[in-house]
Amino acid sequence: MKNSNPKDAEDLRIYQIIDANLDRAREGLRVLEDWARFGLGENDCVAKIKNYRQILGKNHLEVYKQSRNHIEDQCKGLTHQEQINRRNPEQIISSNAGRVQEALRVIEEFSRLQNHELSKIASEIRYEIYTIEIDLLSYGKRKKSEKILKENHLYVITDQKDNLLEIIEEILIAGVRIIQHRFKTGTDQDHLKEAIQIKNLCKRYNSLFIVNDRLDIALASNADGIHLGQDDLDLKTARKLLGYSKIIGISANNAIDISNALKEGCDYIGIGPVFETTTKKNKKPLGIENTKILTKDLNIPWFAIGGIKSNNISYLKRNGFQKVALVSQLMNSEDPKEDAIMILKELSHEN
Repeated sequence: MKNSNPKDAEDLRIYQIIDANLDRAREGLRVLEDWARFGLGENDCVAKIKNYRQILGKNHLEVYKQSRNHIEDQCKGLTHQEQINRRNPEQIISSNAGRVQEALRVIEEFSRLQNHELSKIASEIRYEIYTIEIDLLSYGKRKKSEKILKENHLYVITDQKDNLLEIIEEILIAGVRIIQHRFKTGTDQDHLKEAIQIKNLCKRYNSLFIVNDRLDIALASNADGIHLGQDDLDLKTARKLLGYSKIIGISANNAIDISNALKEGCDYIGIGPVFETTTKKNKKPLGIENTKILTKDLNIPWFAIGGIKSNNISYLKRNGFQKVALVSQLMNSEDPKEDAIMILKELSHEN
């Protein structure tokens, strides 16, 4: 750092600016660090943010601290309406990441001539915060999706219907929180338009929207995740393209496929067909006992699929099945809302 006369009024003003923004940056980093630690449990992210906070603390020189209040701050205590409009952790994370970035930019500019090392440090950390903000928001979104998968027992898969949006809204109103959309006939433009409409419906009801097979449409519609069959795109490639904020489900009906899905990091598994079903005519049903054997050691959410009806859910529950996936039962219902309510009640009952 260059020698400067601390009594020089201009230097004092610059020191005050640097001091104030070092405080702001470190405070904002602590908010991000605590959310990564307590809100998300992301230890690697915690360590990275803590390191940045310590580096800035080490470079918070005594000459900066001594300049505090030397020149009265006429704007002390000013607030803004947006500060009380932060309603969720995502808004808090974004606002504090922005605060850190802005403070670091000020430090970078005002320390450039007098403390080149600090200017360089501020610049390097500032660029890293852009990535950390995205990571924290992605981790947060993934946590929400994982929570919905864990807490909800009914997974509904769509079928082609003229009034599909109406059916979906009815079952969302009933309390269904996981929708997987399968595409049938139509153009890709039609599929994307429909996917966006369903995504918006699911968002309104705080529900997951999962696209079957089509990773391109999942990305374009900002779906919450994708479901892949054994003949679809492999999970590793899908994860690379989707990122870690999205969930990926896998269809499996044997021990090898289940083991591979777990090794590659899937978020949930659809296991079946448990019973005979018209949607999987070429696959032999697993039956209750085989399904129990395949799933006895699973520690991620899994859904029984294939031939699941309202009249066999109690039978599945008695055999320890907690989560089920349905297609025709609700898609062909004359009253999908009422049927969904009844199924949800059946699944929630203790045996």
